[in-house]
Amino acid sequence: MAQILAIDYGRARCGIAVTDDMQIIASGLDTVATKDVFLFLKKYFSENQVEQIVVGLPTDLKGNLNEVEVHILKFIEKFKSEFPAIGVDRFDERFTSKMASFFISQSGKSKKKREEKGLIDKVSATIILQNYLEQKQK
Repeated sequence: MAQILAIDYGRARCGIAVTDDMQIIASGLDTVATKDVFLFLKKYFSENQVEQIVVGLPTDLKGNLNEVEVHILKFIEKFKSEFPAIGVDRFDERFTSKMASFFISQSGKSKKKREEKGLIDKVSATIILQNYLEQKQK
């Protein structure tokens, strides 16, 4: 079995998480500058088997899409042309940043580390992926 990789896409940074090869648990992988995300993915895919990516779907409480969705759709279009063998799925990312901040605050990390936006993005990607895995199992 191959991994599933999740991306919490942002204009400045992308949080990235992956599953183990058995697709049981999600783990935070990295935070990458958005401008460098394709370089990162090419390298990662050359070293690991990934069958699918999950990209967060940014909606508000009313279900309206966030303005970053325009950029995400462009990213997905380019991704599909560069990596046609890897499937793309979307998953609701509501509250993941708030949940990530909460989990980080409970982890005992220093205040400076807790406020690090890159860490929040990576944990958000992990939450998106773990929730995706749980829904997929149902």
